[in-house]
Amino acid sequence: MPGGCSRGPAAGDGRLRLARLALVLLGWVSSTSLPSSASSSTSSASFPATAASGQPPLPGRCPPPCECSEAARTVKCVNRNLTEVPADLPPYVRNLFLTGNQLAVLPAGAFARRPPLADLAALNLSGNRLKEVDAGAFEHLPGLRQLDLSHNPLIDLSPFAFSGSNASVAAPSPLVELILNRLEPPAAERHNRSFEGMVAAALRAGHALRGLRRLELASNQLLYLPRDLLAQLPGLRHLDLRNNSLVSLSHVSFRNLTHLESLHLEDNALKVLRNGTLAELQSLPHVRVFLDDNPWVCDCHMPDMVAWLKETEVVQGKGRLTCAFPEKMRHRVLVELNSSDLDCDPILPPSLQTSYVFLGIVLALIGAIFLLVLYLNRKGIKKWMHNIRDACRDHMEGYHYRYEINADPRLTNLSSNSDV
Repeated sequence: MPGGCSRGPAAGDGRLRLARLALVLLGWVSSTSLPSSASSSTSSASFPATAASGQPPLPGRCPPPCECSEAARTVKCVNRNLTEVPADLPPYVRNLFLTGNQLAVLPAGAFARRPPLADLAALNLSGNRLKEVDAGAFEHLPGLRQLDLSHNPLIDLSPFAFSGSNASVAAPSPLVELILNRLEPPAAERHNRSFEGMVAAALRAGHALRGLRRLELASNQLLYLPRDLLAQLPGLRHLDLRNNSLVSLSHVSFRNLTHLESLHLEDNALKVLRNGTLAELQSLPHVRVFLDDNPWVCDCHMPDMVAWLKETEVVQGKGRLTCAFPEKMRHRVLVELNSSDLDCDPILPPSLQTSYVFLGIVLALIGAIFLLVLYLNRKGIKKWMHNIRDACRDHMEGYHYRYEINADPRLTNLSSNSDV
């Protein structure tokens, strides 16, 4: 028993030491686990930020006055009375409709953005009352394929509107389709500038549109086509010139348009196609020509065109082409005419007509000079007329006196006695 009592305190001290050792070990373990958990929490907290920094930036917001569809990659700013192109267009836009606004002027770099609108392929600017398009207005749009400027009263279309401000170093325009329908400005705002020449200068500047496939110039009241209008468009496949006022195609050449597939000339003022134009159209291997609703004059200048129409397959719907003049030929189908039907009225030859016109001008000039001389000598002419009148009056009085003497026998005898 005493031995058992002596072992009791020693056993208690041993348990106390073990308890202290356990507490020490527990404190060490907790101290080492806290930094690691802190570091792990820190790393877990920093991971989302790292992941977020690695993600692409969020797409741009939609401009307030516009409607956007990211799925369709389309932005519509229609009838919003905008005076300039919105600055915050989303970079995903592929189809942009800016129609029915008040843009008036499209300055250089109007679509320059950071990041650039590299995916913009179709741009519709119709009906914006645009009067001026500056050089380089469509720069920084490397993916632009279709451009519509229709229904704008353009007064000033820069020659470098499609080629950039420096056409000599600018890359060719990516445009494939260019729509310029109904651009004719009001007569009071033309500033004595040829609309045909303005359009031709923009189409040929810097060879920028050599990749163009479709060109629409309908409803522009074009009176003629400049000689070099199509010279720099060798890749053109579709040309729409309907509803203008074209009288002849003699000046323009289609020879270089070897890829042309459709040529629309409906609703113009064409009277006859000359042999040179017929030969050029026939030489194009793939072209289809539309000539409906023109006032064809079926006279002695038409036989070559009628013969060509009967043989060619180029003209679509040629059975619908009818004569408009002269009156006796009206509504007759061109391909049904014979050469005997096509004659001219018996009028003077053109050379003689020219001679008579010149003679009329000379006579009018002589008459004007004569009247001028009379006006400058009106006082002398008046005095001369008075002298003639007085001389005639004296002469007539002498005749009257002699008549009275001869009529009265007494005066006759008196006159005889006086003579004796």
